[in-house]
Order: sequence, then C-alpha cells, then structure tokens
Amino acid sequence: MANIKVVTDNRKARYNYEFLETYEAGIQLTGPEVKSIKSGHISINEAFATVKDEGIWLLNAHVSPYKPASKNNDEPTRSRKLLLNQKEVDHLLGKVQTEGLTLVPTKVYLSHGLVKIEIALARGKKVHDKREIIKKRDIDREMSRELKNK
Repeated sequence: MANIKVVTDNRKARYNYEFLETYEAGIQLTGPEVKSIKSGHISINEAFATVKDEGIWLLNAHVSPYKPASKNNDEPTRSRKLLLNQKEVDHLLGKVQTEGLTLVPTKVYLSHGLVKIEIALARGKKVHDKREIIKKRDIDREMSRELKNK
C-alpha cells in the first residue's frame, strides 16, 4: 500500500450510495489522458459504470485535455473501457441485472505508476437513510463540542 497515490475521491457517492463490494480495475487510456490524470486533472463526481458489449465501461468521467499534447487529445468525457477479469465482469453483470444494483466509481489512484480505479457495487440510499446519517453526525459533533468545553 506504500506505492499508492490517490488522485481523486468521489465523496458524493458515499453520501448517495451504500457500498456492498469494491473492485479494482484498470482503465483503457491514451497517452495524453494518462499524463493528465497523473497531474490530477480528472473528475469522477458525475461518472458511473455500465455493462455493454460484454465489458464494463466508465461513462461521464471528465479527463481534462493535456496542454502539451493539444493535437492528440481525445474528447474529455468519452467512454473508457474498464479492465477486469472475465469472472469479475460476469459476477458484476449478474448482480446489476438481477438485483438492480449500480456500479459507482469511488476513487482513482496510481498504483506502481499505473492508473487504477476503484468501482463499487452499490445500492442507492433512501431519503430517510440520508437524514439519519446527518442527524447522527450532528449529535456526534455536539457531543465532541461538549466534551471539549468541559
């Protein structure tokens, strides 16, 4: 775990979804996209993963164009294939189709110089679940203030 550098984290997904399982996947990228991601110019807040053509694809992830490679840059929000084992793809395909779960990207990081993405098999939270989390957070904050003041 010492050679891992987190590039971006999808904090909004933790609020909106309950994560059941997480998977590490590679991303099929072009050279300028790799340079851009390594410099931290990627956003996965609006991104999601879907199953099509017997593979898993990342949609709506925004990779900013890399300025020195202006001629070779691709569209910033193009679909990118996620690289997983076929057994993992089949498992995720079954879960998504039968149980109605969603594939959500949670973070992008560098592992030994390679760009990796963590995707989670997730279930959407209901409104009352979100309210309970906010209420619990407020209570914990009040308790820590009281302990700090005493």
